[in-house]
Amino acid sequence: MADPRELMQRYQDGDARAFRELYALVAPRLFGYLVSMAKSRAVADDVLQQTFLKIHRARAAYVRGADPIPWMYAIAHRTFIDETRRRKRAAVPAGDDVPEIEAGLTGESVERSDEPRVDPELAKAALDALAELPEQQREAVVLTKLNGKSVAEAAEIAGTTVGAMKVRAHRGYERLRALLAGRKGKAA
Repeated sequence: MADPRELMQRYQDGDARAFRELYALVAPRLFGYLVSMAKSRAVADDVLQQTFLKIHRARAAYVRGADPIPWMYAIAHRTFIDETRRRKRAAVPAGDDVPEIEAGLTGESVERSDEPRVDPELAKAALDALAELPEQQREAVVLTKLNGKSVAEAAEIAGTTVGAMKVRAHRGYERLRALLAGRKGKAA
């Protein structure tokens, strides 16, 4: 297996073959990561292509000799976030004449789903609390709890150390608890 560092350096020097080898090495892993986040192969494929365009444009900024994999994961992660925000802004609200069907986490209607029912108010409170976290803490919670990544995997994706990721995740969990407890007290 080719060394990603060496392939990235050759790619920076203009070797198109090195890019093809790097793409073949990294794209399947990035695609799997993006599918797990997007829950849609089509969205993941779009984000993967955008990611490699950004990698191509930013290749001069890559620090020679560094492992390019965490750098590429960070670009993919940020591109996914940007795409999610863009799609959210582009969403057109449905008119009042369209009946709304309650859906579960998988998108199936609640009547057809085997999932346990989630209290919509509780889910909204949790998502609102998650949105209030500082970006690094939110990223740590999303990667470790929602995406099921190990702390080491999350650290690699975020481009930080395992220790820093543990601290971010812990502070994020504690902040979420405090925010949710505060909301619970206001609701009572």
